[in-house]
Amino acid sequence: MTAGASASTALGRTIELQRVGCELAGSDLYARVLAAVARDVDDGGPCRQVLEPYAEAPVGDAILLRFLAGVHALVLDGTLEELAGHYPSVGGTPGPDLGAAFVRAVGAHVPGLASVMDSGVQTNEPGRSVALLCGFLAEHRPGLPIRVLEIGASAGLNLLFDHYHYRSAGWSFGPPDSQLRFDDPWVGRPPAARGPIEVVERRGCDVDPIDPSSPAGVQRLRSFVWPDQLPRLARLDAALAVAAAHPVEIDRAHAVGWLRERLAEPPPGVVTVVSHSIMFQYLSQPDRSELLDLLERAGARATAATPLVWLRMEPGGEQAEVRTTSWPGGRTRLVARSSYHGPPVASLL
Repeated sequence: MTAGASASTALGRTIELQRVGCELAGSDLYARVLAAVARDVDDGGPCRQVLEPYAEAPVGDAILLRFLAGVHALVLDGTLEELAGHYPSVGGTPGPDLGAAFVRAVGAHVPGLASVMDSGVQTNEPGRSVALLCGFLAEHRPGLPIRVLEIGASAGLNLLFDHYHYRSAGWSFGPPDSQLRFDDPWVGRPPAARGPIEVVERRGCDVDPIDPSSPAGVQRLRSFVWPDQLPRLARLDAALAVAAAHPVEIDRAHAVGWLRERLAEPPPGVVTVVSHSIMFQYLSQPDRSELLDLLERAGARATAATPLVWLRMEPGGEQAEVRTTSWPGGRTRLVARSSYHGPPVASLL
């Protein structure tokens, strides 16, 4: 345990868990910031003022990511000049005063930061398309196009997986002229399958969808990228350029009701793929149970003419795991392991 918020408190445990998560995922900046946050919470400072109302929130609510993104948004819009000097996302370099500068920034903006804490996490990480591609390829059925239904789709960037280019020696997928290119994103060999995949419909839902064509939407998406992970930020910007040329429809709706309506009458001659990535934790327990029941019942109705695939990228310990379940039959496969933000991805195909 780092010096700071007591491990005996729920808030202290949540901060430490997120700090370790950031450290393991390669963000030294956020690991240092959260160590300072923990100390400030112990001292009863401004970070405690913002976070205390959420002290008992489940870890899956990711309150620290909401908090960090709220501060990052103020850095991105030019409000926090001192802290900006430490944030690589705006050209800064983390210095020895990083933690203290972060706490001072929070102290100057407590009411504003408190007001954004109820907004959900919106990490629409296009790097996850590399991992999800393994699932799409694993369940590809020659001669049958697919429709993709993504729940928790945010801005819909991963619905555009086939508009990105993936390349390694002797292997490629997607348009070579795409503005988002993944060069050698695999650990070991790329997937054995290659496609092509015809997408005849792509649509998503989110309780708070983001418009990737709006300045406010772009700013919100960028705020959730960790400031010292510039390749992720570059991927996001490239995906936003692709989205501008290929807009997708994201409905403001809860996952279960929205999905129930779309699975009621599946079109024949099309593979319906229900997908999601790092979103299951944000569902309530009743909604999780209802979603699983909905998929099982829809799978039981699936036929060779109306096949159904459930594709998900969700936590599997220190890495994310990509699994598919396909009907008829209900066969489940582990098809890839990945970092939580995408590459490097280990294909198991």
